Amino acid sequence: MPELPEVEALGAYLRDRAVGRRVERVEITAISALKTYDPPPTAATGRMVVDAARHGKFLDVVLDGDLHLVVHLARAGWLHYRESFASAAPLKPGKGPIAVRVRLDDGSGFDLTEAGTQKKLAAYLVTDPAQVPGVAKLGPDALAADLATFADRIRGRRGQIKGILTDQSVLSGIGNAYSDEILHAAKLSPFAISSRLTDSQMAVLHEATREVLTDAVSRSVGQRAATLKGEKRSGLKVHARTGLPCPVCGDTVREVSFADSSLQYCPTCQTGGKPLADRRLSRLVR
Repeated sequence: MPELPEVEALGAYLRDRAVGRRVERVEITAISALKTYDPPPTAATGRMVVDAARHGKFLDVVLDGDLHLVVHLARAGWLHYRESFASAAPLKPGKGPIAVRVRLDDGSGFDLTEAGTQKKLAAYLVTDPAQVPGVAKLGPDALAADLATFADRIRGRRGQIKGILTDQSVLSGIGNAYSDEILHAAKLSPFAISSRLTDSQMAVLHEATREVLTDAVSRSVGQRAATLKGEKRSGLKVHARTGLPCPVCGDTVREVSFADSSLQYCPTCQTGGKPLADRRLSRLVR
């Protein structure tokens, strides 16, 4: 799933390519992707793209006249910028992975696509981003929160720190991948209880959050949309690296699997050398 660094980079890419262009038309090819109906997609026609912003993991394409195309790419969604399209004919609904196409007045534009069968990409055309339920519920931006705010938000929701970091109502922008990376950098178990973190641990976690996300943003911004996923993978130390050596200590990266997700961690760096219980496989070693 695209997280804070990738969405920030996509916004920067659109600011470089699309700002100053007018929308020729918005085509909705996956009806389930469009979550609003007033104003209709035709309201975007003729509007100039004036900015591309980010709210947590939501991308906000800002049009003049106080109109916003707000997008959540979900797990399998992505943005593909096209310098030109093969045909000017409107796309047929339900054909292929394209959910939304935005054509601009210079012949360029972008597609919002979603792979797989779980169609969860969501697009909203609104006059205020706060009208999007997911945006309205967001906590402070993970990269902008100072230590006091960060600690208050983390300690305000008791639970395993992995889940707390990925709860968008606590802090916005962190997902499965970067939470693994942040906890590895902070040398914390993903099962550590948020309310039990010491002041010292909290300070280290806050600094790790800033460092991991800042580094990822610096590596991502300036990349073409087509290369962002590869850039993300190249910078990961534990996430999606099960069975490989930890680049810090050399121990084998382990995994804990759940029904529809998994986490990765380094036992030596994070859990005192002890493997965590894998709930799905009923491994009871703690």
